[in-house]
Amino acid sequence: MTLRKAILITVALASSIGAHAQVAGTQPLSVTVEQSQALLQGWSVKKSILGKAVYNDQNQKIGSIRDLIVAPDGTVSAAIVAAGGFLGVATHDVAVPVAALDIRDGNLYLAGATKEALKATPAFQYTKVQTPPKPKADQKH
Repeated sequence: MTLRKAILITVALASSIGAHAQVAGTQPLSVTVEQSQALLQGWSVKKSILGKAVYNDQNQKIGSIRDLIVAPDGTVSAAIVAAGGFLGVATHDVAVPVAALDIRDGNLYLAGATKEALKATPAFQYTKVQTPPKPKADQKH
């Protein structure tokens, strides 16, 4: 199974959980038994992908997965690969299309890449998003 397929399945399952309209007091807050069984067969991004090493075709470690970017349409569009640095300091983050990554024997591969090529790629910059205000407790009693 390719990484892209695994991520798309995970996103599809996650989006289908909230796909039905909910009426306050009538909908349980957790997943159904059927959804739970499907989730058990899926991947955990936190446990299986984030922080995982990325290798090239010569089995050289060229970086590690730092983040996944979800596009406005709900698809996982890119993986952020951290190249260089030491213990997370002075890393060079690069956006790599999810389709370019492959899984072989449980390891992530980026064909044709080198650590030097990643470092020469323009660094990924996160969009500045304004933090929404925290909700205030209802003052009515």
